[in-house]
Amino acid sequence: MRIVSLVPSLTLTLFDLGCDQEEVVGRTPWCIHPADKVASVPVVGGTKTPNLNKILSAKPDLVVLDREENPKDVYDALLAAGIQVYVSSVEHPKEVPKMLRELGTIIGREQKAERFASELESLLDEMANNPLADSRITPMIWHKPLMSVGPEKYAGGVLTTLGFAVPALVEGGNGYPVVTIEALIEHKIEGLLLSSEPHPFALAEGEEIVAQVAEKGGQNIWCKCIDGEALTWFGSHTAQGLKTLRSYFDEPNL
Repeated sequence: MRIVSLVPSLTLTLFDLGCDQEEVVGRTPWCIHPADKVASVPVVGGTKTPNLNKILSAKPDLVVLDREENPKDVYDALLAAGIQVYVSSVEHPKEVPKMLRELGTIIGREQKAERFASELESLLDEMANNPLADSRITPMIWHKPLMSVGPEKYAGGVLTTLGFAVPALVEGGNGYPVVTIEALIEHKIEGLLLSSEPHPFALAEGEEIVAQVAEKGGQNIWCKCIDGEALTWFGSHTAQGLKTLRSYFDEPNL
């Protein structure tokens, strides 16, 4: 089977499930893992700007998309061209095992997919029984303007899985609100998680936000730099991402 993946975390997942460079024949420039394997896979455009001609030239049997990451017009064009499409739609770690099993079935890697899915389900059960302290935190993903991720998105689900409370700082919207200092105070945020992507947050940037909250008479807030892939890459990386994030808080690895 010839596969084009327009989803970085699912490109990694395809290789983790046992695909090789003869099968994965197209990717985005942000599909960077596993580095030794994706280096020889041609780029067919970005997640938001895939090149349909390059995708079709790769003669794929399957194109892997994500509902949030990739444009619908490309999905429509692929279907019109008679190409099989798999579209992920994951908003919480608990939805990942089902997705892994679906993708594994499509690419003929059911056994490996089941292993990843079962191991993740066991980890989710363990974490549910051993949650972190219920701190009110928000994950920061962009600096200017200051933006976070809401609880309804996958990153929010990752953090609530760990035991954190992730308040909705702005009602409605697309789940990636522009954040004000006043909102951090109003929602009694206790901690800021500074993601390494898409904006590579420096600790000094988080400390500046903390200082602004204090200047306005707000609460004391801590901040911590975290691995953005642990926060947002779903699929075969979900379990490792959860373990990585938990390790930041000096808890035993599960």
